[in-house]
Amino acid sequence: MFILLGLLIGFVAAIPLGPVNVFVVSQTLKRDFFHGLLAGITTAVLDLVYCLIALMGFFQIKLAPNPTAMSVMKAVAGLVILFISYRLARDSKTFSLPQEGDKIPSASARPILGVILLYVTNPSLYIFWFAVAGTMTGHDLVRNSGWTAFAFAAASGLGSLAWYVLLVRFVARRQFRIRPQAFRKILFYLSLALAAFGIYTIVMIFL
Repeated sequence: MFILLGLLIGFVAAIPLGPVNVFVVSQTLKRDFFHGLLAGITTAVLDLVYCLIALMGFFQIKLAPNPTAMSVMKAVAGLVILFISYRLARDSKTFSLPQEGDKIPSASARPILGVILLYVTNPSLYIFWFAVAGTMTGHDLVRNSGWTAFAFAAASGLGSLAWYVLLVRFVARRQFRIRPQAFRKILFYLSLALAAFGIYTIVMIFL
């Protein structure tokens, strides 16, 4: 039962439009299926790790974080998102689809680094996984130690991964139907979406 709940929670939690989803889509469009999937796998692994940490109670003190620390984290998160937005907007001006005979670009670790930056600087993700852990342990569905904690965290990670595989596959299968001009517009609008997330994150510090 708790494994099915973990799969469902991981899948549903990954669906809402946010900076990570926008970043995964942009990596798929800018590079290819592999790099988009790499970003998705990184997110799923981080979901697993955060869920397990919350269940094991390593950072229970963070349930009542210092307001100043939260503000700093939000500011850093906002700046990271704005930086990625700027890079994406810049790339949208020069993006072109690879032509026959072009050199295939080498694999890049940027999707991994980008997701890690977006993830670890987002305080709402800490709160979310602590809420999930508190609900599961509070109803005795999962223990905060032993194999059930690992199984639930792994199920949550697999649920998250399932969403990103579907998302990246959906985008990649339609990638070659889009003309270069449309690609540049899509990347630009994605950069605007990220910029909106970044500005919203910073503004929330003062509200």
